[in-house]
Amino acid sequence: MTKLTQWLWGLALLGSAWAALTMGALGLELPFPCREVLWPLPAYLLVSAGCYALGTVGYRVATFHDCEDAARELQSQILEARADLARRGLHF
Repeated sequence: MTKLTQWLWGLALLGSAWAALTMGALGLELPFPCREVLWPLPAYLLVSAGCYALGTVGYRVATFHDCEDAARELQSQILEARADLARRGLHF
């Protein structure tokens, strides 16, 4: 099972549980404060997931590691390729 299908199954289960509780399909009579919190719950979860994603991206950008050895190696390969192309008659 791919990660997408896992997420879709999870969302379907949560969505069906939410719909069953809000529409009264289970025959449960929830108190008014619970129903008041239950209706906007998907919006709250969506905003929370967005905040988590934004925080994760910000943290990963802030702690990004530079690979100085790989950068030097790549620069030397670029110089080598330019010299090879110049030997073959291509000038920049």
